[in-house]
Amino acid sequence: MASPSEAAAAVLALALARDATLGNGRLVCLDGPAGSGKTTLAAAVAAAHPGTHVVHMDDLYDGWDGLPRITDQLERLLRPLAAGRPGSYRRYDWVAGSYAETVTVEPVPLLVLEGVASGARSHTDLTTVLAWVSAPADLRLARGLERDGVELTDRWRQWMLDEAALFAVEETERRADLRVDGTGVTPPQAP
Repeated sequence: MASPSEAAAAVLALALARDATLGNGRLVCLDGPAGSGKTTLAAAVAAAHPGTHVVHMDDLYDGWDGLPRITDQLERLLRPLAAGRPGSYRRYDWVAGSYAETVTVEPVPLLVLEGVASGARSHTDLTTVLAWVSAPADLRLARGLERDGVELTDRWRQWMLDEAALFAVEETERRADLRVDGTGVTPPQAP
């Protein structure tokens, strides 16, 4: 029932109803398992609110084993923005298997951070809205393999285990302000 634009409207309404938390801007974190629809939701939020900047967590992980080391990248990006200065991160090149250029992010009215671990506890104080996006595991795996190729099945299965362990420690879903069904079946709901 809820389209990405309807879910985006709910996320935006909540974010804009709250005080700024990222300097003079707001930070929306779209977290949840890989393949659940976070990127689609982020695009819908950006389309609905001009001037929104989206950062994809896939650009921050240092490969398939990068979840445990993501906090440093987030700190370099978010803490300066909270102080009204540009933040930055090193973009990971998945093909080359190494970091590429440094990306600078200027302060903006709305920053959307989308991807696994975007809602990490390390920056809860800066988060305006944390939305949990979910979908059934079989659908998420199918989406991922369609995007990345079936030769990465083992990598995807390990990633799914790693993210589940991270979510359990971080209690991400429990801490979410909104829950969004990434299959598009139901509208977002407050937990």
